[in-house]
Amino acid sequence: MENKRTIFVCVLLAVLFAVSLQAASSTADNVATAPPAPAPAPVMTKKECGNKCKVRCQKVRAHQDRCLNYCNDCCMLCKCVPSGQYGNKDECPCYRDRKNSKGGSKCP
Repeated sequence: MENKRTIFVCVLLAVLFAVSLQAASSTADNVATAPPAPAPAPVMTKKECGNKCKVRCQKVRAHQDRCLNYCNDCCMLCKCVPSGQYGNKDECPCYRDRKNSKGGSKCP
């Protein structure tokens, strides 16, 4: 009887050891196949934003200072300015989606 109990304990320990090896192996596989971290957002300096906003607000006559101010605010937050002097806001969804208190576009 003592012999059967010893064999049972040895088999049980071997099974537990095999299961723990399998779990450690699958954990190592999951770590190896984890997706890479997303790329950091582009960084734009005030000077870069200023240059892009000068182009963006170039044809604004009546409120050019206001256009430049809002454009620079949006650029610093969104890290992009759409190309051209009007439209093309699909190039920069953050810039496109910012709204003022009345629901209009905040970024020129």
